[in-house]
Amino acid sequence: MNRRELIKLGAGAVASGFASSGAGADSGSAKSNSVEQWGLFEFEAQGPASGNPFVDVTFGARFTLDHRSVEVAGFYDGNGVYKVRFSPDTVGSWSFATTSSARELTGHIGGFDCIAASAGNRGPVGTAHQFHFQYADGTPYFPFGTTCYSYAFIGEPLDQTTLENLRQAGFNKVRMCLLPKPLGQRKPVAMPFERIGSAQQENLADDSESQEKFDLTRFNPAYFQHVEQRIQELMAANIEADVILFHPYDAWGFKSMGEEADDRYLRYAVARLSAYRNVWWSIANEYDLVKSKSMKDWDRFFRIVQESDPYGRQRSIHHSRVVYDHSKPWCTHASLQEYDFDKSSERLAAWNKPIIYDEIQYEGNIARRWGNLSAEEMTYRFWRAIVNGVYATHGETFMSTDGEPVWSDAGRLRGTSAARITFLRKLVEATGTTGLFAAESPYYMNAGNPGERCLYYFDYHCVGEYEFPLPETGRFKATMIDPWAMTTAPLPGTFAGKSKITLSGKPYMAVLFEKA
Repeated sequence: MNRRELIKLGAGAVASGFASSGAGADSGSAKSNSVEQWGLFEFEAQGPASGNPFVDVTFGARFTLDHRSVEVAGFYDGNGVYKVRFSPDTVGSWSFATTSSARELTGHIGGFDCIAASAGNRGPVGTAHQFHFQYADGTPYFPFGTTCYSYAFIGEPLDQTTLENLRQAGFNKVRMCLLPKPLGQRKPVAMPFERIGSAQQENLADDSESQEKFDLTRFNPAYFQHVEQRIQELMAANIEADVILFHPYDAWGFKSMGEEADDRYLRYAVARLSAYRNVWWSIANEYDLVKSKSMKDWDRFFRIVQESDPYGRQRSIHHSRVVYDHSKPWCTHASLQEYDFDKSSERLAAWNKPIIYDEIQYEGNIARRWGNLSAEEMTYRFWRAIVNGVYATHGETFMSTDGEPVWSDAGRLRGTSAARITFLRKLVEATGTTGLFAAESPYYMNAGNPGERCLYYFDYHCVGEYEFPLPETGRFKATMIDPWAMTTAPLPGTFAGKSKITLSGKPYMAVLFEKA
């Protein structure tokens, strides 16, 4: 039987650019038999509902194209429903066959056509040129993200307010927790595990401990379905979802579940979410504040995620005080809580990977020193990151009098740095290059691509004129940039070699040279 015939037999399989669902294999007609490259194909089957299917039943499928096969783990989605998701990276006719410890879930066969990606679908993000990123189709990707820790579980209307603000602001990556955190006067939309007993869900402050108890062997599919909807909405907006798997801001004991429960949770999360092309994995936020875990635990978590994820999504871990060894092979890039960008060159040399300074403090007005940066300072830090050949992530912590959470959880964007950050993103994206490389020992900070372009940033220096050491070969056009006013002004003529140019004499200005 060829794959075209298998496709016709693939009843219950549904495919689309995002998520889809179906009903039992081999017993009806498929709702769809095509999925675009890097889209999501989902197969659904009925199986055992008694006992504890999360623990008692294994389920998955082998997807095959020509001589290549990919093993993918499935998951139990409640009410006797089992699902397996697959994101094809190659155009062609794929077939699949299910495997399971349950007889009724074993041996379902089917297939689908993987067609060319539609406009806007550039595939997943991967690393490129050692220190930078690009989409699977080769389009450069510059991570200009923000932080919305509670976006996945905060619920309506704030989740939609968050999404709309993200679209308007122009951020292209969001750091978001998978496990819930306290929300003060609000409650998470659900909890990730089944409750034990009759204790009711509580309103909790960040340092509170809940009296609720949970069965850590039984996931709550409704919780994860809600998270998946948020991830799909981000994908539709071309925003990467940097999913934080563990964190210390916990009131329910999820940060200290024990090895068996930890590992089961990770495998379940990867089985459910890895097929979404915009998913990244952050093993933890401030991992060193989770005192119940050892370094061996964190290394094991990395290995589990790496081994369970058939697509090799981006993987990192974020620290508070103790920097993780990002040279370990399972880290795809470094995620730092620092803003000492002048140390980037030695870190790049030590780790040989891209660096994202994922927490550079927050624009805001709260009492804590880390949460009251001015918009000017936040903008300044993003520019310093770029001219040091690395990347930064935004966050906000403004006091709220209307009951909305601060932006670092979710909600409405209140600061004024976001527009300036997006101006910088569009500026570097317009260069068409995959990343800018910092100059070695520069007199003034600059980064670029030798012989092609160079971006100078003068930070607090009030430079009235400067003789730029441009290459002797080739001619370059120059553009004056005001990062705060978000303006550009091309200079007349072209330049080569030592070129003295009159500047504004104002601080925080920039100049971009590009090959004419």
